[in-house]
Amino acid sequence: MTTLAARPWIWSWIAMAAVWIATVLFTGGASATGVTQAALTFAAFSVIVGIGQMFVITLGPGNVDLSIPANMTLAGTLALKAIDAWGGNTLLGLGVALLVGVGVGIANFALIRALRIPPIIATLSTSFIFQSTAIWANRGIRIKPPDALAQFSTGATFGIPNVAWIAVTLAVAAWYLLERTLFGRRVLAIGQNTRAARLAGIPVDGIRLATYVLCAILAALTGFLLASFSGGAALNMGAEYLLTSIAVVVIGGSSVAGGNSNVPGIWGASLFMFLLVTMLNTYGLGAGVRLILTGLIIIAVIVAAGGRRRSS
Repeated sequence: MTTLAARPWIWSWIAMAAVWIATVLFTGGASATGVTQAALTFAAFSVIVGIGQMFVITLGPGNVDLSIPANMTLAGTLALKAIDAWGGNTLLGLGVALLVGVGVGIANFALIRALRIPPIIATLSTSFIFQSTAIWANRGIRIKPPDALAQFSTGATFGIPNVAWIAVTLAVAAWYLLERTLFGRRVLAIGQNTRAARLAGIPVDGIRLATYVLCAILAALTGFLLASFSGGAALNMGAEYLLTSIAVVVIGGSSVAGGNSNVPGIWGASLFMFLLVTMLNTYGLGAGVRLILTGLIIIAVIVAAGGRRRSS
């Protein structure tokens, strides 16, 4: 138990469990199943974009992808347009979304590397380009996904939402990639000391490019799934995932200074973020009070995890 408590990511799970219990107790247990299903569904989207953001942040200080919302919108829009144009070919639409992610990742790193623009500025700049492209492509038309795709994205298998199964699979793959592969060790090494990584012969620029592309692909996949889930791509559908993608990384126990990541914490933090808003809504608190309490609770979780890291 002592070893488990010393792990930074455990605090997001503790906070999630506490919020879930508080919500269920308020309703006398009547909403337990519904709350859990909703939490697993909506947290799954945060998990997928959070994993991508975690890889980028692990590269070290200053690395962050602010183009995630625009990427999601553009990928979802173009994917559904492609599906509609090609007679409901879902695999084609998925391929278009993933290609958008590859292009976004390359464009982001091209600005960062070639023009020496800080990542936060480069990805913010490209986000305006991608969002404008999505607006031009959308033209106010909301294309609905095929029935089979909509049923899959909103459905469940063995009582677990299908999007949650996808998020779990990607989380396991991300953990393996970070902990058991040469690529993951190189990402961690770059985040710990970029200069030392170069001297050790690590292709820093190549690893950074691959990491930004991976983050963009996961964001594009999330946009595709979210558009399928919500009945079409909306121009603001990715807006809430800008801060969420960063928050779940920090609350989940990953270091913003880079060189350290916690994949299990992404799930705990994503569930916590959704359940926190649900709990505050259940208790009938006003919007202002909800925002204040949300901020204070998040700070408390981060401080608890940080304190454990310093004392361990």
